[in-house]
Amino acid sequence: MTTLRVRVVPNGKIDKVVGEVGGAIRIKLRAPAVEGKANRALLNFLAGKLGVAEREISIQAGEKSRNKIVRIERLDEQTIKDRLLADV
Repeated sequence: MTTLRVRVVPNGKIDKVVGEVGGAIRIKLRAPAVEGKANRALLNFLAGKLGVAEREISIQAGEKSRNKIVRIERLDEQTIKDRLLADV
């Protein structure tokens, strides 16, 4: 299990990892920050980028904040960062 700091920017043009800022991975999402839509989009996006099931990813802190702590099963921190930042 690994925890990861994430900074979410909702209402973007596309779902995309933008980079790393202050130790947090910055991710733009198309989903609005309304009724948990951005949180669900974040879990779905991370699952696709990391190649794990969505049930293996959970938000540990920051459900109503742009700054979140995400818990990911089965992958170590370096593998996660390598996969997310590969296209940046």
